[in-house]
Amino acid sequence: MARNEVRPIVKLRSTAGTGFTYVTRKNRRTSPDRLVLRKYDPKAARHVDFREER
Repeated sequence: MARNEVRPIVKLRSTAGTGFTYVTRKNRRTSPDRLVLRKYDPKAARHVDFREER
């Protein structure tokens, strides 16, 4: 049970506006602010920033 509180599942949505998402886990203790990762968006066919949505 405690595992879900410390490392919740978060959705990363593309900033390119394509609506593509990745799903990952993050550690709330080490990164309390919103996660931003640069990943590949197949709809945009390039690497873009993906931001955490809640």
